[in-house]
Amino acid sequence: MTTAYPYLKDNVDTLARKSPRLHQWLSNQPWNEDELQQNLCTNSWGVLDWKLPSGKGMFQNLPVQGLYRDWMPEDKADTSATIIVGCNLGYGLNHVLINTPASHKVVVLEPRPEMLIACLGQTDYRPFIESKRLHFCPPDEEHLASLVQNMDLQFIYGRIFLRLDIPSQQIGPEYALWGRKVRDRLDNFSVELATLRHRQDVMVGNELGNFSRTLEDGSLMGLKDSAAGLSAVILSAGNSLKSYAPVLRQDPGYALYATALQTMPILQEQGIKPHVCLAIDFNPDMLKVYDRLDPEFARDVPFIYSTKVQPEVVRRYPGQTVPLWTLGGLATFAMQNRDLVLNAGGNVTITLVRLLRWCGVSQILLVGQDFAWREDGDTHAQGHHSSGRGFRFRPGSHVRLKNRDGDDIVSSRQYLASKRELEEDLKREPMPMYNLYGGGAQIIGARDVTMDEVRVHGILASSPGTVQAFMARLEHAREFSKSFSFTPKSNLWATDLRRAERRLTKLLKKPSSNREEINALLEQVLFYIKQDQLYLPYLFNETLNLSGLVKARQRYVASDLADFRSIQRDILKKVREIDRTLSKALESDAA
Repeated sequence: MTTAYPYLKDNVDTLARKSPRLHQWLSNQPWNEDELQQNLCTNSWGVLDWKLPSGKGMFQNLPVQGLYRDWMPEDKADTSATIIVGCNLGYGLNHVLINTPASHKVVVLEPRPEMLIACLGQTDYRPFIESKRLHFCPPDEEHLASLVQNMDLQFIYGRIFLRLDIPSQQIGPEYALWGRKVRDRLDNFSVELATLRHRQDVMVGNELGNFSRTLEDGSLMGLKDSAAGLSAVILSAGNSLKSYAPVLRQDPGYALYATALQTMPILQEQGIKPHVCLAIDFNPDMLKVYDRLDPEFARDVPFIYSTKVQPEVVRRYPGQTVPLWTLGGLATFAMQNRDLVLNAGGNVTITLVRLLRWCGVSQILLVGQDFAWREDGDTHAQGHHSSGRGFRFRPGSHVRLKNRDGDDIVSSRQYLASKRELEEDLKREPMPMYNLYGGGAQIIGARDVTMDEVRVHGILASSPGTVQAFMARLEHAREFSKSFSFTPKSNLWATDLRRAERRLTKLLKKPSSNREEINALLEQVLFYIKQDQLYLPYLFNETLNLSGLVKARQRYVASDLADFRSIQRDILKKVREIDRTLSKALESDAA
């Protein structure tokens, strides 16, 4: 073993320190030392190879020379990253490591433990692992997600290259499967990051605008685990909603009906009154809902609003309003253990599912949740504020696919990302979930049912009194107060950041000779603005911009001072805005 795998022990020992999750996975996998010895061979090209079950070498018909030539990024290599699925004996990985700058991140996902051992045995990867340039990822979706989440700088200042190793795909179908999973994860994160990058200021700005009201509107904490024995129905605005609405109107059963605020006008038209509605959309387009919604219809329907929605949307609602804090905003850290802070996801149905699960419902029926539409049709059921606009296929935004029956349908990248997110929830924490299928995209993990099956299996049935009890708790949500302490820090931040600016001004007079000191100073400033968890969500873009100065610059020039000052101004403007808004709100609440 030592002769055939000279670097294995040293690499594995390093991974035990630097990547304990990968090391744990590798340690728990069965592998045969004799097979590891026997499968290494030298093929007819004189190249170290791995023997496939057929007896041929992995590279017998795929010569190594030239095989990975296209794996080299053409531009922005220093600020980009490569994800490799299938490491073989390290040929592709080594090619990338040798031919990219030291700042180029590399992630390797190898589904088979014996192949990872074979790779780790042939090359000394310790310097790359120690410098955090090289990461080995176990075949674990949660760990993969965390690695991708940490590639925000590569997404913004470079590119993410997904490389699927062709020789490895000869071994088994798991390589293609994990290739799809990585691609889907990258697509999801790309959608999420684009939203945050361009909309985070709007969302947190809305939270500041809503802050005084959230202190008055109470808390959802009293609903925790309050819905045992309760069946829930989530009504969404897909085109199939109108197919099922008449039947549900005639016989709604005994279940809690929840919907999005945007769907309320459709339900009003169909004569179905939900028990509760919810909104997470931060766009001003949400105000168009009120062009079609009768205030009398909505007056006795409680409205749960994400604190990130437009304040005017909340002000105009005619009935009870209850705030929902969500991750990514002011409450991300400041409200932990004080109030419900929900990961809302990228779609209101996901938010409703997660909220209802937190409340403890027994089962959920999805109605009108199509995640797709026919290309010659509308994207939403008529009555939704986005319906009637017509549809034009855009390759960068839309995807053609087949539904369960083989019919052609269209979806958006955002919808498919949300669908995958819901499916991951159901895979991670299974629960009875049913889908009144209406010809859209199938939801893996939710059982497709007909109305007859809904009746036969009691999907609309709840334990006696549970609907009324739940609604009574929601009605008294304002009785649950929130504690919130706050000390303004804008004056302190202004003093400290200006001190850093003066120091940077001196260093940038000779940027080439002071590069390390400049980088260290910017690192300190970056650490400084990340240290207060209340301000951090609103400083999302400034943090990324400053990270770009720290980690995406190979050299500094005098003009970088202007970039720093611009970031500094934006930081102080936002910190002062938070101080002013929260101080005023807390003074009013105390009075």
